[in-house]
Amino acid sequence: MNPRLEHKTALITGAASGIGGAIAELFAREGAALALLDVDVAAAAALARRLSDAGHHALAVHADVSDAEQVQHATAQALEALGRIDILINGAGINVFRDPLTLSDVDWQRNLGVNLQGAWHCTRALLPSMLEAGYGHVVNIASVHGHKIIPGSFPYPVAKHGLIGLTRALGLEYAARGIRVNSISPGLILTPAAERYFQSCPDPEAERLRQAELLPCKRIGTPEEVAYAALFLASDEARFINATDLLIDGGRSQLYHA
Repeated sequence: MNPRLEHKTALITGAASGIGGAIAELFAREGAALALLDVDVAAAAALARRLSDAGHHALAVHADVSDAEQVQHATAQALEALGRIDILINGAGINVFRDPLTLSDVDWQRNLGVNLQGAWHCTRALLPSMLEAGYGHVVNIASVHGHKIIPGSFPYPVAKHGLIGLTRALGLEYAARGIRVNSISPGLILTPAAERYFQSCPDPEAERLRQAELLPCKRIGTPEEVAYAALFLASDEARFINATDLLIDGGRSQLYHA
């Protein structure tokens, strides 16, 4: 069986670790040539070297996705190196959870800048070349916070609701021109950010078990499970799926109460 992304190219943001890193690893195994974009360019470069040493084609590019000028420069580098970008994975994101009454303007802007505007900056930068080719798949990494509100998580859900809206609007805008735009909404996933949260608790293992018990499947998801969903949506297997969000949360968002 041929690799599912053979002869395809992809730019992945937030690629240095967590869900973005898992997507990079899987896409490389499935034959894609990769541009790994991250604000931590040293970590992205280390991953690119490891993938290259394993026989894959990968390079690292630096950008803070909230900065449109940096994104334009990074995507130009990726296009020059790879020739074209068939797939864009908007995986860069940050957790911003604050009391609404004490939330600073800086944190408000940073939340929207990375979690919502970042995806738009990257998509806008690559749309012209995708439209010229008449082919392109965009997958945005949203969140269950874009579907359900969890008290104490403001303003993060504002950005993730917006990201799902961006997915639907752009997917419909360019559907007739060969572009698909979809999103994935992970629930609790064992990323470095989740591990940092557990370690911040008085009893990390007890909190880990408590969180797992809230899930119908009684376990926390892994970055690799999100990566396989991204692989499907980014591949031609999903060519009739557009402007759609896929929940990956072990079924928790369907519970009446928890």
